[in-house]
Amino acid sequence: MPLRPAHTAEPHDGSLTAKLNWLRAGVLGANDGIVSVAGIVVGVAAATVQRGPIFTAGIAGVAAGAVSMALGEYVSVSTQRDTERAVLHQERRELRDDPAAELDELAGLYQAKGLSSATAMTVAQELTRHDAFAAHAEVELGIDPEDLTNPWQAAAASALAFTLGALLPMVAILAPPTAWRVPVTVAVVLLALMLTGVVSARLGGADVGKALLRNTTGGALALGTTYLIGHLVGQTIG
Repeated sequence: MPLRPAHTAEPHDGSLTAKLNWLRAGVLGANDGIVSVAGIVVGVAAATVQRGPIFTAGIAGVAAGAVSMALGEYVSVSTQRDTERAVLHQERRELRDDPAAELDELAGLYQAKGLSSATAMTVAQELTRHDAFAAHAEVELGIDPEDLTNPWQAAAASALAFTLGALLPMVAILAPPTAWRVPVTVAVVLLALMLTGVVSARLGGADVGKALLRNTTGGALALGTTYLIGHLVGQTIG
């Protein structure tokens, strides 16, 4: 009986998971940008009403945060990719030096997934004939050798997400009249954090209510703390 064709519109590889991971990382990066820069500008706004110091502090926060996020992501992803390359190299060596043992290992992995020993060996043999290295990389290591993460892309995406998130409190603090700067910024930031909380919860399959509570509570505490510190420092210096 011939197999029916797969639904071409549905992803049947790791691409969907990878895209969701990238999107989730982008949302978290934007969240960091919102909270970090909002805390800075609100703190400075509590100390002075002049736009110059607020703008300067905000821009410095955006630049420092974006560079920090990019550097951290680059180092993290580079380390992950180096580790993946090392284990892939070891797997190639094992396949070259002892292919029989590797075949038994692959069959054992499929048997552990629920196949009978005979079926598992048949699958292992057929996959080995097709591409032994790709089969072991996928089943044994959970790695796609053709789709290793690029640290430069990860760094750029992280910096961009942070910057986009950080621009929101910058506009919110500078656009309104002096008396409305802090209230407008707090309202805009909390609304934005609610949005990122909902998106991150949906992407991760988590409880939306808990995500909203975490995001808004954390954001409110950050803004309240920096505002209080800025107010006290402003009074002391002034």
